[in-house]
Amino acid sequence: MSELPQQEVNKASRHKARQQKVKAAVDARVANAQIQRGVLMVISGDGKGKTTAGFGTVARAVGHGQQAAVAQFIKGNWDCGERNLLEGAGVSFAVMATGFTWETQDREVDTAAALATWEQAEQFLKNDSINLVLLDELTYMVSYHYLPLERVIKALQHRPKHQHVIITGRNCHRQLIEMADTVSEVKCVKHGFDHGIAAQSGFDY
Repeated sequence: MSELPQQEVNKASRHKARQQKVKAAVDARVANAQIQRGVLMVISGDGKGKTTAGFGTVARAVGHGQQAAVAQFIKGNWDCGERNLLEGAGVSFAVMATGFTWETQDREVDTAAALATWEQAEQFLKNDSINLVLLDELTYMVSYHYLPLERVIKALQHRPKHQHVIITGRNCHRQLIEMADTVSEVKCVKHGFDHGIAAQSGFDY
C-alpha cells in the first residue's frame, strides 16, 4: 500500500490538532456544568416551529419514562396531533379551548378562559411528580394582559426544584426572558401560509 502524499499527511495532522483543541474546550465546558436543577426555557420569535420544538421535548421526557404536562393557550379549538398521541402516553393537558383570540373577539370570555387554564397550569407547576411542563403560547396571555405577569413569575419561581418548564410564543415579556435559563428565537425566513398554502393536518397541527 502506497504512502499518503506529504501534503495529505500534513492536512490530516492539522485536522487532528484542531479537533483535539475542540474536544478539550468541550470537555472543559462539560466538566464545568455540574448544576442539577430544573431549566426554564423560552422559545420565541416570529418563525414556525416553537410549539413543535416544545412538544419534541415533551416526547423526549416521556421517552425517558418521565412525567410531563401541557397547558395550551390560543389553539384550543384545533384538533391537535401531539395531544392525540401524548395523552395516550399519560401526559396531562389543560386546554384553553376558545381558539384564536381574533375569532372569539370577546376579551371577557378570553380572559376567563385563560385564567381557568392557568389555574390548571399552576397545579402542574406545584406537582413534584411532574418533570416537565410545557406552557404553549403563554406569551400571548401575558402580552394581552389576560394573565398577571406577577402571578406567572411567582408560580415559576416556586415550582419544584427539579422541574423543567418550556414557554412558547411570540413577543415574550422581557422579565420572562431575563429569568429564563435558556432562550431560543425561531426566525421566519419564509412561510408557506404567506404564499397561500393552507395549514394541514399532520404537518401544521
